[in-house]
Amino acid sequence: MMELNIEPQAKARLAAEAAAAKLGQDIVILDVGDVIGITDAFVVCSASNTRAVRTIVEEIEEQLRVLADARPRSIEGLDTASWVLLDFGDIVVHVFLTETREFYDLERLWADVPREELISER
Repeated sequence: MMELNIEPQAKARLAAEAAAAKLGQDIVILDVGDVIGITDAFVVCSASNTRAVRTIVEEIEEQLRVLADARPRSIEGLDTASWVLLDFGDIVVHVFLTETREFYDLERLWADVPREELISER
């Protein structure tokens, strides 16, 4: 299969839209590339229960595989589904349970980086 060359921001947008399709909440793309250098963007979203977290993770994996020929290098946290991290190299996706996201507050840690919030239509 030919590898597609999709810019990290476009890949982050695909992940965010996949999360939105499965009712991910408070979806934000953080442009962290200039700050940390090991990845270009974080996609952060939350869900109200572990089943929804897993559903969002599955949709993101599927959509990035189909639309960007991208597969995660690693997936962490799927066993508890409180905070699942999908590392695609140039982007890292964080899917949180709502209360776990509030506790770790990644957006506060990365408050100085450019961000794009995805407005879901509900």
